[in-house]
Amino acid sequence: MLSVAIVGGLHADARRAAVDRLLAEVPGSVALHHDLATAVQGTVVRTVRDRTGIVSAGEAPLVNDCACCALREDLVPELERLAEDGLTRLAVVELWDSVEPKAMAEVVASADLRLTAVITAVDPALVLPYLGNGDDLADAGLAAAATDQRTVADTFARQLEYAPVLALATSEDADDEDRALLAQLHPTARQVPIGDGDLSGRGDRDWESWFERRPAEGQGPAGQAGLASADSEPGRHPLAEAAFGGFDVEAAAAAQHPACALLPAEADECGVATLVWHRRRPFHPERLYAALEDLCCAAARSRGRFWLADRPDTLLHWDAAGGALCVENAGPWLASLPDAAWELVPPVRRAAAALDWHPEHGDCCQHLVFTSPGLDRDGLELLLESCLLTDAEYAAGRTAWKQLPPAFDSLLEV
Repeated sequence: MLSVAIVGGLHADARRAAVDRLLAEVPGSVALHHDLATAVQGTVVRTVRDRTGIVSAGEAPLVNDCACCALREDLVPELERLAEDGLTRLAVVELWDSVEPKAMAEVVASADLRLTAVITAVDPALVLPYLGNGDDLADAGLAAAATDQRTVADTFARQLEYAPVLALATSEDADDEDRALLAQLHPTARQVPIGDGDLSGRGDRDWESWFERRPAEGQGPAGQAGLASADSEPGRHPLAEAAFGGFDVEAAAAAQHPACALLPAEADECGVATLVWHRRRPFHPERLYAALEDLCCAAARSRGRFWLADRPDTLLHWDAAGGALCVENAGPWLASLPDAAWELVPPVRRAAAALDWHPEHGDCCQHLVFTSPGLDRDGLELLLESCLLTDAEYAAGRTAWKQLPPAFDSLLEV
């Protein structure tokens, strides 16, 4: 039966090295790649290759002037063709640079194909530069559609945090700070060195020594690939093993949802720190808005959910990278819903709310996580605390809170 493994990432050299490693290690494997750079000519170029070179090539027309839409339309028929011929054991879907794995994983899963892995390839030395790159994808020549308004930083962050397996390229420029940053950004990921050109899987001695100094990781919850599977074979390269580890699309989506996201824990290692800030009092909208620039620049990456006093029933999503913040309405807090509506809420959301439940406010809370080299924990905490309602403002109650100036209307496009 055909297995499908998705390999993505903005670090193109690392991504190609990971795909080449899989083609070399897994007999009967092929790689599908859609080059979206040709979209300006009105088509997307598809290639299928094995370890010896290109097997076939073709073109797919744009759909609604969108290269990513063309990829979605063309990918499934190609995978179904490979499944039907019975000759291919593993189809490696090598995503184009800025294509995010979540969308493609859901496309593959919805077609009843056997998705066994989602892998993001990473050059550890480039993690901090990419997280700090606030350029638009369009300016970098990486936009997937004319309407694409994403930045390099936020795209890279989502690619990194969605995949349960990170394929790590050999990098002489990477140091322990880079590795600590990567480990704290996605602590539940299984990290697998790609290797250094040889086929023994022993090409990155630096990473292997790092793993020996750290506790075992990669056995986290939802969506994570296991360390072994029915397809495991003695002596197989660990990246090839991970390609058959299994992947749960629904669990992976839940792990990214603002209401129940698997956020990093407190950490401090090799000059990199993660601050987890959790409070039960809502933010004053004007004071928080005035502090946004300082908060966004305080860390390489920050995310989580937060609570505004003038919108006490609304769960808001905080997503910052590259010095820019995206704020989204993620729906109601469960505490604001009638009891009958709880049956319509997914169990994982109810479980997450139960863990955060407060006798007075239910699941309404601040849960923000900041990760960065050189993080000023004390200064950041003081700034966040200053944005909360004062004792007098808090005591005034919800009716008074709702009368506070709606400073976030522009960000939420109200």
